[in-house]
Amino acid sequence: MGSSWLEQFILVVLVAASAWLFWRRFRTVVQVLRTARPTPDYSLTPIGPRVRQFLWEVAAQGKVIRGRPLAGLAHAFVFWGFCAFALVTLNHFAEAFGVRLLSPASAWGRAYLDFVAVWAVAVAVAITGLCVRRFVARPVWLGKVSKESGVIAGLIFFLMLTYLAGLALPEGNAAHVNWWLHTLALLAFLPLIPHTKHLHLALSPVTVFLRRQGFSRIPPLEGDEDFGLDTGKDVTRTDALQAFTCVECGRCTEHCPAYNTGKVLNPKEIVLGVRRYLNEFGTGGEAPLLGRHIDEEAAFQCTTCGACEFECPVGIQHLPLIVGLRRGAVNTGKWENEYGSKLFRNLERNGNALGFAPSERQTFIEKNELPYFDGTQEYCLWLGCMGAYDPQGREIVLALARVLRHAGVTFGVLRKEKCTGDPARRLGNDLAAAQVAEANIETLRAAKVARMVSICPHCVRTIGTDWREYGAAFEIEHHSELLARLGSRLPAAQASDGKVVFHDPCYLGRYRNIYDEPRRVLERYADVADPPRARERSFCCGAGGGQMFLGEEKGKRVNLARAEELLSTGAATIGTACPFCQSMFRDALGTLTQSPPKLLDIAQIAAAALPKLQEP
Repeated sequence: MGSSWLEQFILVVLVAASAWLFWRRFRTVVQVLRTARPTPDYSLTPIGPRVRQFLWEVAAQGKVIRGRPLAGLAHAFVFWGFCAFALVTLNHFAEAFGVRLLSPASAWGRAYLDFVAVWAVAVAVAITGLCVRRFVARPVWLGKVSKESGVIAGLIFFLMLTYLAGLALPEGNAAHVNWWLHTLALLAFLPLIPHTKHLHLALSPVTVFLRRQGFSRIPPLEGDEDFGLDTGKDVTRTDALQAFTCVECGRCTEHCPAYNTGKVLNPKEIVLGVRRYLNEFGTGGEAPLLGRHIDEEAAFQCTTCGACEFECPVGIQHLPLIVGLRRGAVNTGKWENEYGSKLFRNLERNGNALGFAPSERQTFIEKNELPYFDGTQEYCLWLGCMGAYDPQGREIVLALARVLRHAGVTFGVLRKEKCTGDPARRLGNDLAAAQVAEANIETLRAAKVARMVSICPHCVRTIGTDWREYGAAFEIEHHSELLARLGSRLPAAQASDGKVVFHDPCYLGRYRNIYDEPRRVLERYADVADPPRARERSFCCGAGGGQMFLGEEKGKRVNLARAEELLSTGAATIGTACPFCQSMFRDALGTLTQSPPKLLDIAQIAAAALPKLQEP
């Protein structure tokens, strides 16, 4: 396209104005990120995993498509189309100054322009479908109708039409007008980006690449003056970057057990609350984070199931943010909760979350003749609070002990053992968590423990990951991993009548990526079925994040919602692999039906086969 010097001047002015309007808002974001405090315990290395996750989540749009295949594919087409358009857009502006990067006269130029034309059609169709979804179908988790989304979608559609028209129109006045229409749409699009949720177009690739490594890993506190996320001064660069990146897609909302059972919590609003706070106060704000922009009640309704973080397509890590807000409230004494205070007192006085005297653990061990760990056994069997004090948890421990003895695996239990600190840590009480953790670490080191196994995924996560903050690196695995590995050493007889539906515990599945092992154990004894939401999409039992100890829930109880799903399968037995899950479901099933199905841990199902093998 030939342009007069006047048109070239006007174009330069408009480009400068568009870039200035973009930077006018974007520099505020940059300033917030620059002034935010560094993220504790952060390292870019190793680079390899970051590159792989970038290629999968950004370039391939794998997470976007996996979560919502149809809508995700539409978003992916828009993203890939814009990538294809990058060179065409450069060529578009270069043409105004007599430079053609893509000449229709060359084979390469014509091929690429036609290639992008295919993408223009795909983007136009995709953006139309997304508009129908947002403005007509309107899934509840997308939130309120967004006018800005309509404007952006309209601009994208218009850009595709004007590009296709530019290919079809012969050179002349019509083509010239179309060129300017396409140019004005491009220049209007740029300054809108930082003023809308579409800022994720610029930030999400960076956020995905720079996010903390490790699923839902809680960063350590730095020094005596670090209490968690209390005010704007406590917000880290990672927190701020992720808050500004949120695309408001609502995937976290869609899968949140608290939101889906009528609670105040909406994980999307937690992230957007941080963004609103930073927009108003910046990182120097003295006002508390919990208050006008973020609801305290919402922050303490989280079960820490990790579904929000697992589903997020732009790299936001909700759990460290939510636990950070809890820390800020608990460690500064602002959070007042009767049940929470009782839990913390139980940990301080008795060393366990249930409040029982430690002597009851010793009585249970001696009554059932469980061996004490003396350093000669293969495994130290970590009982945990539920395995040591809860009647059903004890049954799981005894069933596991029978199976291990049958398989010839030697084990022993510690003479003294306290809670790992999991519920206190997830509720934000770092002092209580550290006290019990450090006492346990001292005990384990004195006993020269090398390998541990536990029936509780929460204990496995806390010991294996969180305790590293205190300088401890113990090898621990969940009993499903050990039982699956034992393989042929386990009995292969029918141990249950009918079908078993297996519930994936959050702290075993999403946190540890263990899905196949418990199923392999169960498949030796029964036909295994999955509930409607299984594996990575499993719905929480409601016990995590300290919720088991916080009293009655608002709205529908999470355990009731999940138990209804499990009952809907018609299975004769519900299989579990977490004592917290089993406790929550036992309570729910007693409420929902007078003739509930059997509720058994995988160890109990395996142990049930042993007597049959021993019969003459």
